[in-house]
Amino acid sequence: MSEDTTKRIHVPPPSGFGPLPFSNGVLVGNTFYLAGHIGFDPATRKVPEVLESEVEFLMTSLKETLAKAGLGLNDLVYVQIFCPDVGLFERFNAVFRTYFQDPFPARAFIGSGPLLFGAHFEIQGIAAKR
Repeated sequence: MSEDTTKRIHVPPPSGFGPLPFSNGVLVGNTFYLAGHIGFDPATRKVPEVLESEVEFLMTSLKETLAKAGLGLNDLVYVQIFCPDVGLFERFNAVFRTYFQDPFPARAFIGSGPLLFGAHFEIQGIAAKR
């Protein structure tokens, strides 16, 4: 019997921001599409001033969203990171690598214009259930 790839499960965006016109992620079959996430502090709803804290909040947000679809960070197969200052590449990587066991997902680190809420990083990705 073939898998039903028409069924979709939507993970809603975080509460507290009012109604937002998107899902945090959508599971279609065994593939999960992650919307763009930024690393805001859930207690203050603001991006922290310390870059490493921002990346930690960002990765926690990804982890929580993936978990709602029955997935984990190691199920990520591709991610894109947007950053207005590509000079922050190494600082991002220093924290990012601590959340994964080798092999890492395929990835792009893309220079961008300004990000919402003054964020330094936004990440989106695709995960696949094993």
